[in-house]
Amino acid sequence: MHNSSPTDPSATSNARGAGLGNPAEGHAHAKAILFGEHAVVYGAPALAVPLHGLGAQADIRLTPGRETRIDSQLFSGTAQAAPPQMGPVVAGLCAALEATGDETAEVQVGIRSAIPHSRGLGSSAAVATAIARAVADLRGKVLDRDALHAVVARAESVAHGRPSGIDAWTVASQVPIRFQSGRAAAIDVGRRLIFVVADSGLQGSTAEAVAGVRELRAAQPKIVETAISHLAELTEHAVDDVRSGDRATLGSRMLDAHKLLRSIGVSSPALDALVEAALGAGAHGAKLTGGGLGGCVLALADSDEQAERLALALRTAGAPRTWTTEVSTT
Repeated sequence: MHNSSPTDPSATSNARGAGLGNPAEGHAHAKAILFGEHAVVYGAPALAVPLHGLGAQADIRLTPGRETRIDSQLFSGTAQAAPPQMGPVVAGLCAALEATGDETAEVQVGIRSAIPHSRGLGSSAAVATAIARAVADLRGKVLDRDALHAVVARAESVAHGRPSGIDAWTVASQVPIRFQSGRAAAIDVGRRLIFVVADSGLQGSTAEAVAGVRELRAAQPKIVETAISHLAELTEHAVDDVRSGDRATLGSRMLDAHKLLRSIGVSSPALDALVEAALGAGAHGAKLTGGGLGGCVLALADSDEQAERLALALRTAGAPRTWTTEVSTT
């Protein structure tokens, strides 16, 4: 049983203190919201899991006398010339340098990420976390969980405006977390959980989805408030399922959650089709993950062999990409 805190300091960096010209490294992983999307916006709890199979890495070195430079899949050039889409990266880098007392340092940052953008998997938070860990590693430091979170929150505020904070906590956690009102608590895993993540091929829009739910709540408050209440109940029960390792019940609750999210208008035909394909291939359960209106579906498998069948079924049903990852008991 893994009993680390949501942001285990041992995972933050090697804290070796890289010198001039020697690169330091930082790593982070993707995340998925298992339960509580949209309900978390209204103060309800959410359950999120780390996706260790999808990662981001940042490499950083000191370059005195040169302008700070960023090299990534989206942009390569000086930080000063970075386009708006790189705003979260620049904000995270500046916050990390300030947190380590190096706000005037000139550096070169290389970013490599396998986490797809705009799919609800925490791409911006993971990149910011990797950068923060790399900056700390550069100076032989380890950012504690609160300091790391503060850095990533700066980046996330640029990426999402007023984020709940769940992404920032989960991409830095080695274990699932229960999140509510800005606070995260680690959850022990009673039995290995195997998830297949399927990309719908459509970009999700958390802002658009949240706005849509807000409008529906104003027009038909009973529908939304009932859904939020039921989503909160599912989340609390699912926390117990993760701790006990009850895959079958957890999967059933995933399907219930998807139906509730569909009832408040944040699913889509593509997401519904992938959920049905996963169930048809024998998944314990499946649901959209993240803001919805696109993005990804998360399916719970019973074994590695079944995960392969699920992945094939999901690609056959239209998913351009799938990934398999696990949440382990160790």
